[in-house]
Amino acid sequence: MADRFFLLTLWLIAGLVTLTFAWLLGDILIKGVPAISWEFLSQAPSRAGRQGGIWPILVSTVLILSVAICVALPLGLCSAIWLAEFTRRDGPLGRRIGLALDILAGVPSIVIGLFGYAFFSGFLGLGFSILSGGLTLACMMLPILVRTAESGLTAVPDEWRHAAAALGMRRGSVLWHVLLPAAAPAITAGLLLAVGRATAETAALIFTSGYVDRMPESLSDSGRALAVHIYDLSMNVTGGDQAAYGSALVLVTLIIVINLLANLLSLYWAKRKVTLA
Repeated sequence: MADRFFLLTLWLIAGLVTLTFAWLLGDILIKGVPAISWEFLSQAPSRAGRQGGIWPILVSTVLILSVAICVALPLGLCSAIWLAEFTRRDGPLGRRIGLALDILAGVPSIVIGLFGYAFFSGFLGLGFSILSGGLTLACMMLPILVRTAESGLTAVPDEWRHAAAALGMRRGSVLWHVLLPAAAPAITAGLLLAVGRATAETAALIFTSGYVDRMPESLSDSGRALAVHIYDLSMNVTGGDQAAYGSALVLVTLIIVINLLANLLSLYWAKRKVTLA
């Protein structure tokens, strides 16, 4: 009887979560689909976003995310490899770095935004720019990416490392051909969590990438992200709800596309054969 009650509770919780997600997605679809058109996707906004489209905002969002991913992914992977393979897992240094990463992962986004404004925009002189916003988002993504990638690497059995060493494989070859393909699901999960948090970020980007809705000419130009655009339409623009729902639908679609690309990358890594160097 207790097992049945426990199983029923799990199904109820899973159903509640699924229904909540379906309700949110359905609300966005019902109110956002009428706003989607070729003009909406290809034109610049007008009348504070009530009319026109979101093309400059979409370009700015993709550029900001591209900068964040290009910075966070190599740094996160290298940091995770160093923590998992070149430090003692139970040593004081590894524990302290892990604790610092866990604390950084829980820092509110507004604090990260103020740091980005003070360091990237002010100290480095980047100002309100796409580069400043992307670097700030990279700081938000790094703790999540490092911890999940490190967990994936440490989960690979040590017997695989010993067998590779017995076969005379170099350490770099072991990492590239054995460890990284085995840890690909964890790396992908970390990337998805980090990108998901960065894509929907608003507070940090207001302080760093800026608020203007014109087309950016370079990475040093200011640009408004989709999340900031949705916030502005919902809170500051009277009559902007329809455009806000359309922008939200585009943002959800963008997240889904990024997830699919990350899953394809994970499948590619998982299917790589273990080869000898």
